[in-house]
Amino acid sequence: MRLGLSFTLLFKTILLTTHHLHSHYISSPKNIKLQNNNRFSSHSSSTTMPSPPLRLAVLFLCLAAAAADSPYRFFSWNVTYGTISPLGVPQQGILINGQFPGPEIYSVTNDNIIVNVFNSLKEPFLIHWNGVQNRRNSYVDGVLGTTCPIPPGQNFTYILQMKDQIGSFFYFPSLAMHKAAGGFGGIRIMSRPLIPVPFDPPADDFTLLIGDWYKTNHTILKTILDRGKKLPFPHGVLINGRGPSATAFTVNQGKTYRLRICNVGLQNSINFRIQDHKMKVVEVEGTHTLQISYSSLDIHLGQCMSVLITADQPPKNYYVVASTRFTSRVLTNTGFLRYSSSNTPASGPLPGGPTTQIDWSLNQARSLRTNLTASGPRPNPQGSYHYGMIKTVKTIRLASSAGQVNGKQRYALNSVSFVAPDTPMKLADYFNIGGVYRLGSISEAPRGAGIYTDTSVLGADYRTFIEIVFENYENIVQSYHLSGYSFWVVGMDGGQWSSGSRNQYNLRDAVSRCTVQVYPKSWSAIYIALDNVGMWNLRSEFWARQYLGQQTYLRVFTASTSLRDEYPIPKNALLCGRAKGRHTRPL
Repeated sequence: MRLGLSFTLLFKTILLTTHHLHSHYISSPKNIKLQNNNRFSSHSSSTTMPSPPLRLAVLFLCLAAAAADSPYRFFSWNVTYGTISPLGVPQQGILINGQFPGPEIYSVTNDNIIVNVFNSLKEPFLIHWNGVQNRRNSYVDGVLGTTCPIPPGQNFTYILQMKDQIGSFFYFPSLAMHKAAGGFGGIRIMSRPLIPVPFDPPADDFTLLIGDWYKTNHTILKTILDRGKKLPFPHGVLINGRGPSATAFTVNQGKTYRLRICNVGLQNSINFRIQDHKMKVVEVEGTHTLQISYSSLDIHLGQCMSVLITADQPPKNYYVVASTRFTSRVLTNTGFLRYSSSNTPASGPLPGGPTTQIDWSLNQARSLRTNLTASGPRPNPQGSYHYGMIKTVKTIRLASSAGQVNGKQRYALNSVSFVAPDTPMKLADYFNIGGVYRLGSISEAPRGAGIYTDTSVLGADYRTFIEIVFENYENIVQSYHLSGYSFWVVGMDGGQWSSGSRNQYNLRDAVSRCTVQVYPKSWSAIYIALDNVGMWNLRSEFWARQYLGQQTYLRVFTASTSLRDEYPIPKNALLCGRAKGRHTRPL
């Protein structure tokens, strides 16, 4: 095990050193070989290594990779603006290698993913890997609290490892309102060979990125928020970057298919359904679930799940529907499930779905449970970790709120509306730069005070077990994501949370995931084993609220300097703010 770790670190060191030279070589996107990816294929293609200056280094890379314990996959991405018209109106989109949505990342548990991102925009850019835990390495999480943005005309190489993970996730641009322009794509992490999967291999595997969408340019949306105003209601819903009646999936009679469905939208929960077909949920954000069939599914902001569908109906086309939930005006997008043996068009009314019903969605959420006998990323059963028998060391209660600060709209957690510092907090920790943030700047329980701004960071110790309760006093559905972790959703209900609420917790087979919804006037509780050192973003997935302060960071700390606890700062880490001009570390 020590040998495999040392080879992996040697490889990463060689890669980062050669990248230091490579970053001077790449001066324009023409030196990047673009990736050609088919959205409807079950596999995505990797790019070739960059040319002349790295040819000698490639030899060392290959030798190190051959000795290392996990494979390496290389991607080169060129991020540009381009004109897109998903809702029939031309607008500025963010493309990756000319694609909207961007290329899908196909990987296997423990794979090392090397993504060289060239920023051809005229503004800074960052990519966040939603659901990828980046174990021991929050430096590459791709959010402002941990990672400096990629300056215009420059590149940065993300080095990620899909350590002990399986499942369906996605990436997206985390700065400003870039997410409203595209730049997102799917991530699939397959199980390793010989690790049992609790269902037969499907005939094909499709990724569906669904979400609400604005026709308005992302820069205008940002300006609205910067002026302290609220955004209007979105204009439509997209399926894989396309508007109504523009998406189709072809299936063969009698075959079973896997659909990986992620809500990459900005504001609304989405209900997804397929005419006359049941969907069997088999995986939720890396957890194999009890296999229960549903006629429609609520997928909240930032969430992903996998379902199996069987083409067992009379051959023809069937409607695929994605519509907004809990909204007075329902936005709908319709695609098609096409049987290959028939040209008969879809007919009949669109399959109905829930609209504003809360109890229906709450009961469905509670029915998602872990398959305790199935293997996860490792061969041991998922139920072998008895989270319900571990005593929590503390409880953090977080309540959202909305209000005005200096006459402008802001959103907060426990009354603190987050403002990003000029220097990522993770870099401030590494270089011992004072005055960037302070622990204790956000309370661990709601105080009922008025909203104020601060760079809020929660503190917690490595290898402790904690409880977080999200309390929602508002009339909207909230959705929260914690980077770097998968947590157990042990309970959710309406009304006010109290210590007595723990009596209804699921302490046996709660689903483990990285994003949780909180219904209006309700609460949701999670348990977390803090086994990943770093600075981790805890945020609202309602993107305007996140942008205007409804987020914080969880600093998981250890005094240990062992590489088994946390990797050193990447040699190629970008430095900005008060960290600019400093040196990352010697080779």
